[in-house]
Amino acid sequence: VALRGWTSRLLRPLDTLPHHTRAELLATNRLGLEFTAVNAAKVLGVSRNTVRARMERVETLLGTDFADLTVRAVVHLALNTQIGLTDARFDDGTDDPGLRLADLLSGPGVRTWAQDLLGRLDADARNPRRTLRTWIAVGGNAERAAQALGVHAQTVREHVRSAEPVLERQLLAAGTDLYEVVLAHLAVGDLDVPDFRRPA
Repeated sequence: VALRGWTSRLLRPLDTLPHHTRAELLATNRLGLEFTAVNAAKVLGVSRNTVRARMERVETLLGTDFADLTVRAVVHLALNTQIGLTDARFDDGTDDPGLRLADLLSGPGVRTWAQDLLGRLDADARNPRRTLRTWIAVGGNAERAAQALGVHAQTVREHVRSAEPVLERQLLAAGTDLYEVVLAHLAVGDLDVPDFRRPA
């Protein structure tokens, strides 16, 4: 229930839109965060520029930037939680304005899951966990992560690739697996929960 209340609040800027426009933006962004713009466009039967324009509109409404992987993971979570909501505005008194995503992620169940998942990487002496955290923090860009870590970009790619079978998640393709790992980093405090600043 708390997750639904948080989702409703995060996506509230879209509630001012006409129903069909809101539904279109939600559907496009759900696919756009899961697949490339080209593949999302094929599924929706629109151009990739239309997909990008709809995603940019949601970025503007939410006051955020999808270049940030933590933002993408959080919005992906909200959009997939939103599927389970009725289209009526969600409000049953649980919409606590003080409840933040950080509160939801700090629950013992979520933290234990996240620690167990990321802890699988700790046995590797090359420290792929640090590489993965840095790579996520710079938007999944191997070159920028390499600069931050003082290693070669190929080393970053190898560490991320080697983490995939250990975590049993695909990381190099955007989508649910990657976003789960990003949320795990947020839950254990290895990355900061993104702020959503509403545009003035």
